[in-house]
Amino acid sequence: MLPLLAALALTACGGDDPTRLNTGDAAPAFTTTSLGSASVKFPDDLRGKVVVIRFWADWCRYCENEMKAIERVWQRHKGEGLEVLAVNAGQSKAEVEAFIRKIGVTYPALLDEQAVISKKYGVLALPTTYFVGKDGTIRAKVIGEADEATFERVAMELLK
Repeated sequence: MLPLLAALALTACGGDDPTRLNTGDAAPAFTTTSLGSASVKFPDDLRGKVVVIRFWADWCRYCENEMKAIERVWQRHKGEGLEVLAVNAGQSKAEVEAFIRKIGVTYPALLDEQAVISKKYGVLALPTTYFVGKDGTIRAKVIGEADEATFERVAMELLK
């Protein structure tokens, strides 16, 4: 956990200030792998879809219930073009696998073992969630815990 905290603390330092990433900004591109070892290129692989990018870790006390709530929303709307990318912030593949297996979510869990993507998005607290519109622009941002109704409302607005 200490390397993750150090990596996240570095977010506020240096040239580009990712902490200013907010609604209306283009969502930063990234490439990583999923738990199944598939390469994921965002936004290239998901153009034209509404994408929820969810940053989490297994030690985050709010992440488990929220990830289950996101699963329910995703199951209802994935056929309409809703995608969820659960980006783990700074943990190993084994830790990510164990947690995903424990909570039983089925949307893609992505690896960010060095917290590179997390820094690019200016993640300073977990959970942090970005809702990206079909055009690749950040349309909403939630820092901290949100309930199923909030995810449903924002997703439905973007899927219109």
